[in-house]
Amino acid sequence: MTDDVLLTSRDSGVLTLTLNRPQRRNALNGELWNGLREQLTAARDDDDVRAVVITGAGGAFCAGADLTDRGSTGHPLDRMRRVNEVALLLHELPVPSVAKVDGVAVGAGWNLALGCDLVVATPTARFSQIFAKRGLSLDFGGSWLLPKLVGMQQAKRLALLAEMIDAAEAHRLGLVTWVVDPAEIDGFVADLGKRLAAAAPVAIAQSKALLHEGADSTLRAALAGEARAQSVNFATADTAAAFLAFNEKREPEFTGEWAVR
Repeated sequence: MTDDVLLTSRDSGVLTLTLNRPQRRNALNGELWNGLREQLTAARDDDDVRAVVITGAGGAFCAGADLTDRGSTGHPLDRMRRVNEVALLLHELPVPSVAKVDGVAVGAGWNLALGCDLVVATPTARFSQIFAKRGLSLDFGGSWLLPKLVGMQQAKRLALLAEMIDAAEAHRLGLVTWVVDPAEIDGFVADLGKRLAAAAPVAIAQSKALLHEGADSTLRAALAGEARAQSVNFATADTAAAFLAFNEKREPEFTGEWAVR
């Protein structure tokens, strides 16, 4: 284990970011917030990154913001602006993101997982919107994410009571996509990452954006957005490659290249 608070690795287009403060259950301090911002910005601008996995070291995902961090200075709104930058980078990332959760994911740590497109957890994972027990209100997008994922009443329950729930209940509520045995989760996420990385990057980016935009728009606006997106897809080499592969009864290989110059 190195002294870096954020570890990075790549495999076949999948970038894995590992929160690495196990002695603090990977609580987010200023250095870790900065590392996430830098790595997500780089991933956004790197065509070789086709999927991102976020996980934690040492048997925990993330214990939320490190309230003992003395390195954060300045006005609270300035500090929150830096936190919000990370939330927006994750939300607007054009490639799919996966949270691999073992152990605790609480507060901003849980919302970091919920900000990912897919969440894979072990049966022993535990989750809490812990803010109320710390005299704080929701942050890192929790006030926006929770009502969309579970509805207003369940969102209020999670936020106001700050209960700890297990992976089974989180899955039942739609806050976890899959619950996977600890012995199998590494292989499961590795396979998931490869499947996502093999998809047509332009089409995947547009579908992700359409789903985000559609959640806050009318059907008419969503249909108009879908029409624009499909026009872009037909300008890529991937669509032609997919049609050819379909006719030849084989799997396509996607590059993300444009068919027009």
